[in-house]
Amino acid sequence: MSHNFAEATSVRRSSATSESDGMRYEATVFEGWDILGNTNGGYLMVMAARAMADAAGRPPLTITAHYLSPGAVGAHFVDVNEVRSGRRFATMTAAVINVGTGREVIRVLGTFGHHDLDGMERFDRTPPAIPPYNDCEIDVDGDDPNAQPVPELQRRLSVRLSPDSVGFRSGKPRGVAEIRGWFDFADGQTIDQYGLILASDSFPPAVFNSGVPVSWVPTVELTVHLRGLPVPGPLAVAFRTRYISGGILEEDGELWDSSGRLVAQSRQLALTPRQT
Repeated sequence: MSHNFAEATSVRRSSATSESDGMRYEATVFEGWDILGNTNGGYLMVMAARAMADAAGRPPLTITAHYLSPGAVGAHFVDVNEVRSGRRFATMTAAVINVGTGREVIRVLGTFGHHDLDGMERFDRTPPAIPPYNDCEIDVDGDDPNAQPVPELQRRLSVRLSPDSVGFRSGKPRGVAEIRGWFDFADGQTIDQYGLILASDSFPPAVFNSGVPVSWVPTVELTVHLRGLPVPGPLAVAFRTRYISGGILEEDGELWDSSGRLVAQSRQLALTPRQT
């Protein structure tokens, strides 16, 4: 399996400027980071975040992407513009553009800066209740011929779903729109802030466990708040959907490191899956 996560999301500063006189970066979308042929939205966001962080000279704190067209394998530009740069924060925008088609794939807005490590810390919630990492099965195709197929993306990850979160794969959802489990890279790569962004969009949609059709759930918008760097080890994660209306659903995510600290939060708006 070629191209680990860091390599597959790397960007290179171009000598050319963008059409808006900003900074242009070159990137390549590689095979194997897709869901049924569509490049994972978190993966695309990571490419944008790397370019924006390089231009800002600071790591991401919060980043929001709006999805405009499906991602495809091949060469892309990431065009970055600075909105404002201050003493602590820099705000940047970026557009990820398919070189072959000229189509913009995602438009991104983010704030970059450093956490106040001496600031107050208070959590009103605790990590989700999940069986131990080794007691949860890796989310890959099993022996059940009637089970839902697992996306190619999952073969590069070690996503382990809680036993009460896997029923939708065999047509037996638990009736609650929630997914809980563990996230890690299959090759043992350390999870950094960019890994947190990917993890925020790497689990099956929580709505699948509510009993709605298991079908494509296209992302409209995804926001990730980076709360801190995780300590080494897998992440405990939980995703929940509470509201579906007008053909749109929301999904809220929490990502906790192995020390019990909240390291990222996410909120996604997506289209409600339809019966295929």
